[in-house]
Amino acid sequence: MRGRFITLEGLEGSGKSTNLAHLRARLETAGKPVLVTREPGGTPIGEQIRELLLDHRNDGMHPDTELLLMFAARAQHLQQVILPALAAGTWVISDRFTDASYAYQGGGRGMPEARIAALEDFVQGGLQPDFTLILDLPVATGLARAGERSAPDRFEREQTEFFERVREVYLARAQRWPGRYRVIDASGSLPEVMAQLDRVIDEILHHD
Repeated sequence: MRGRFITLEGLEGSGKSTNLAHLRARLETAGKPVLVTREPGGTPIGEQIRELLLDHRNDGMHPDTELLLMFAARAQHLQQVILPALAAGTWVISDRFTDASYAYQGGGRGMPEARIAALEDFVQGGLQPDFTLILDLPVATGLARAGERSAPDRFEREQTEFFERVREVYLARAQRWPGRYRVIDASGSLPEVMAQLDRVIDEILHHD
């Protein structure tokens, strides 16, 4: 039986890492074999591409280059990690996937949606996550949290308006396809966020 594919999305500072660990623990407790991965990255080639994408020394990167690198890493990720795991019955949780391309390169950089969709079709061939969980919070809150965590990477150095556009695209996609998306209010305390996440996990497990 094919495994489930769950993706976690959200702005910087939304708590993806902490909540991803909680999601993994809950699924494993329920007896599901789980593989956790991330984008860009997830493979040796993908991790090298990630370094290129996040390095602030590459501020002159053209948006077309950025988008193509994202999908190059994704192609490797799918073929080497995600598709074999799903075929083996493993549940795959990915920290970001193609929704991030629509949000960051589409919303943030202003790339046409049709261009992203063409690459999505080329690389994924119709594959979509079974569930996408969006950890949503005000941009100012997320950036303040991220700023306490580490030095900013190339994306985190963007202006507030960039992240407002990113957030708008995430929420618009969730509204457009409510069957796949679950929006979680990540602005509250960690126990409050995890309580929401637990309800979504229960729904996913029941759906299975």
